[in-house]
Amino acid sequence: MKWLIGIVVLLVIAGFVLFETDIPAAEVDARYTNEASQFLLLGINGRVHFRDQGNANGQPIVLVHGSNSSLHTWEPWVELLGDTYRIVSVDLPGHGLTGRTPADDYSTETFVTVVKALAQHLNLREFVLGGNSMGGGVTWRYALAHPDDVVAMILVDASGLPTWRDNTQQTADDEDEREAPLAFSLLRKPWFQGVARYIDPYFLVTQGLKASHFDPEFVDDALIARYYDLSMREGTRDATLKRFSSWRGGDQPQWDLSTLNHPTLILWGEHDAVIPASVGDQFLQALPNAELIVYPDVGHIPMEEVPAQSADDVRSFLNRYSL
Repeated sequence: MKWLIGIVVLLVIAGFVLFETDIPAAEVDARYTNEASQFLLLGINGRVHFRDQGNANGQPIVLVHGSNSSLHTWEPWVELLGDTYRIVSVDLPGHGLTGRTPADDYSTETFVTVVKALAQHLNLREFVLGGNSMGGGVTWRYALAHPDDVVAMILVDASGLPTWRDNTQQTADDEDEREAPLAFSLLRKPWFQGVARYIDPYFLVTQGLKASHFDPEFVDDALIARYYDLSMREGTRDATLKRFSSWRGGDQPQWDLSTLNHPTLILWGEHDAVIPASVGDQFLQALPNAELIVYPDVGHIPMEEVPAQSADDVRSFLNRYSL
């Protein structure tokens, strides 16, 4: 009985120590909007935060961030490519300053719908579409659904076909000893989903960022603060749990990437601990008009880790196709 009481006391103390309330949405929004921030009202799909920057007369490039990230991840490319290109970035539902939506639907199908609505709102008839990680998966799915909208694709450490997923973890273990972000595995476990809404995610945010970037010194206090604040924005933890708990296994649509003839630039970090570089090779084999660049000493987010080099590669690629 004494041991039981001791355990209960420790759990109560841990609860007080680890518990953290949401940050009010208005406070986070004030901190992370800028003069380029705009909001598109999409009813059940929420108030979508986006930025339309760069050369207003240039070729439009629409960029989609990865899981648990935000449009801020593309700002280095905005600065480096905005002299020539019109760059549109978006916070997907459940992320960034878009946050939780009335529909509570954070499926890839909804993400594709939101990107389409934004393109229509901005009257973008033909554009380059790019995405990192989960956003890369949104990119190729969008191109399959709306092939005439897309003139070229940029896949940055992108999520691939679900049939590739079974071998991804084993391949990652074989290729690289680097530790993967802990949050992604925990968020899929029912026991963790039961407590994740209430605990302070600071450790998981920090560990995830250091795992996602090859050089842990790159992960400074400002980067941690941004990811942490956005993850703690009112409603976002609920949305994140909804997204991870509603992942559908079993039968999946039979996507045929060989139908995507769009010029495609595949960029990958050699030491990606989230999606191994071998997935880039799978994209290269599956897509009929693709090229692959792998960056040494780079992790999962090349546009943040090597912004100048990756932006130069994007510019060269688009120039070759007169885009």
